[in-house]
Amino acid sequence: MRKPELAAAIAEKADLTKEKANAVLNAILDEITGALGNKDSVTLVGFGTFVGRHRGARTGKNPQTGEPVQIRASNTVAFKPGKFLKDSVGAATPAARKKSAK
Repeated sequence: MRKPELAAAIAEKADLTKEKANAVLNAILDEITGALGNKDSVTLVGFGTFVGRHRGARTGKNPQTGEPVQIRASNTVAFKPGKFLKDSVGAATPAARKKSAK
C-alpha cells in the first residue's frame, strides 16, 4: 500500500474527503519525523515504537571487488512492532506453526 492508497482508506473509514485525509496523514508523518529529529521516540500503543538509532563507523566489503571499505557513522530509524501488530501479522496457520517449531 502506498501513501495515496492509505490516505484514501483513511478518508473512507473516517468519513473525510481524500484531501482532508491526506492532510491528516501528512500531519502525522510530519510530527513523527519532527520527534525523531529531536531525538525523541514515538510510541503508538499496540502498533509499535519508532526510535532513532546511531550506527558507528565500521569496515564493510565492496561486493564487486571484495576490498574493505570504510563506512561512515550514521543515524537511522528503527521500528519495533507492538504486541497487537505482531499478533495480527504473525497469526499463521496451525500447520505452519508446527513446521516452524521443528
